[in-house]
Amino acid sequence: MVELGLTDLEPWLFLAGEGLVERCAGLRERYPDRNVIPFARRIDNDDVACWDLDRDARVVIVHDFASPGWERQGEYEGFYDWLRQAVEDLIEYDN
Repeated sequence: MVELGLTDLEPWLFLAGEGLVERCAGLRERYPDRNVIPFARRIDNDDVACWDLDRDARVVIVHDFASPGWERQGEYEGFYDWLRQAVEDLIEYDN
C-alpha cells in the first residue's frame, strides 16, 4: 500500500516514521500483555489497526487509551479483510 502511494484512506491513515515508532511504543506501554504492531490509525477516534503477533498476524483493532481489557474493538483474518473494511469506511466517511 505504501509503495502504491495509498497511505490515506480517510478516515484511516497508514503509520510511518516517527508516528509509527511513537504509536508502537505507546501501545507496548499501555497494553504490555498485547504483542501488536500498529500500521494504521483512524483520524476520527483512537482506533489503531495492528498485526497481532500472538494470533498468526491477524489484524486487530485496538481502541488506544482505553483501559486494559477494554481496548479490543474488532478483528480481521488478514490485511485484505481489514483493507476491504477500510475502503467501506472511506466511502461512508466521505458521505
